[in-house]
Amino acid sequence: MPGDKAKPLLRALAGEVLARPPWWLMRQAGRYLPEYRALRARSPNFVEFCLTPALAAEATLQPIRRFGMDGAILFADILLVAQALGQRLSFGDDGPRLDALDEHAGIAGLSLAGIVALDPVYETVRLCRAALPPQTALIGFAGSPWTVATYMVEGGASRDFRQVKIWAYRDPAGFAALIELLVEATSAYLSGQIEAGVDAVQLFDSWAGILPEAEFDCWVIEPTRRIRDALKRRFPTVPVIGFPRGAGHLYERYAAETGIDAIGLDTMVPLSVARERLQSLTAVQGNLDPVALLAGGAALERAVASIRAALGDGGFVFNLGHGVLPQTPPEHVAELARLLAQPVDRT
Repeated sequence: MPGDKAKPLLRALAGEVLARPPWWLMRQAGRYLPEYRALRARSPNFVEFCLTPALAAEATLQPIRRFGMDGAILFADILLVAQALGQRLSFGDDGPRLDALDEHAGIAGLSLAGIVALDPVYETVRLCRAALPPQTALIGFAGSPWTVATYMVEGGASRDFRQVKIWAYRDPAGFAALIELLVEATSAYLSGQIEAGVDAVQLFDSWAGILPEAEFDCWVIEPTRRIRDALKRRFPTVPVIGFPRGAGHLYERYAAETGIDAIGLDTMVPLSVARERLQSLTAVQGNLDPVALLAGGAALERAVASIRAALGDGGFVFNLGHGVLPQTPPEHVAELARLLAQPVDRT
């Protein structure tokens, strides 16, 4: 059940130092796996795939069967929340597509009543919970309000995030109403995942790093703190992991001021900073370069050894600094599993 501290991943998130670091990978269920590609072929519509519990559960479980990670991350997408609020969502070769929110119309067409559309995700959680090995933690997740808002306002991926920034600068009160709606929706969504059986949750703030410090405080730190507080009031023992990708020197403030239990490190966070400035505040998770995993061989061995040596004396979960690249050979992930199973030579 949630909060079972016997699971290695949960022990590490609580700050316990383990002989072998527990591990999982962002995007560990995905296109690099032939079994995933075969599964996806059964449901070409990605949104429908995510909301079909039997398929989403199978995608969640595939990497656990093959590699034996300590954590299984729920298969879903951060933009399911945007669709549940009333925004049209589809996926093409260029990524997600949404009907862009206009800063003048604002959030008039959105409603929390649509959150019931996420019920299939909770059924996916229940299916995974029943099928996972007892020592494997199930990780739920959601996009953080700022990152989800960028897609909602831009209508998809963006190079310069011009429209969402213009709205936030010109009309901070109006933009705050969108963030408030997303705080409420995200808190409810993650609560539903926890009630269904996840052991921990992660907030993905993939575009946190594009904001100046004052806006980072307002649109990243404060919404994250509020979601964390809402979850802790109801589920005090369930760990909350934050991943403010690209936050740079603001990582330390994020860790200190949001109240999260663990912080995900992107590839650019120096290991010395992670050890000396962050690991004293919270457990850390990361931060192998996904390209090192793609490359494999000696480069992978060196990188894994360096990360383990730097972070293995504190609360630490091994992961990537971003997601598994689709071109990654599965054999390289198997090699990573072998490397992580070996004891660290500290002589």
